[in-house]
Amino acid sequence: MGAPIDVMDGFIHFSTSEQAEETAAKHFAAEEGLVLLAVESEGLSGLKWEPSRGGALFPHLYRVLKIDDVLWAKPLPLSDGTHDFSGLL
Repeated sequence: MGAPIDVMDGFIHFSTSEQAEETAAKHFAAEEGLVLLAVESEGLSGLKWEPSRGGALFPHLYRVLKIDDVLWAKPLPLSDGTHDFSGLL
């Protein structure tokens, strides 16, 4: 179903690999225990690309995320208070 903000907005907020670090810094700063999920956007039913930060298009999933949608999941560690994406994207 997503995070509380996803439930409130009616869709699951996704970010592209290029957007993920900024999203983590903006919305999840210093939050421990995060897991980064990879999902293939091509052919994913219920996915819409919509403008958000600065007019950039962000993927939004208008349905429940299924375990079969996830290509991989990896811990997103903190390093000196920021999330370390080294080797993840």
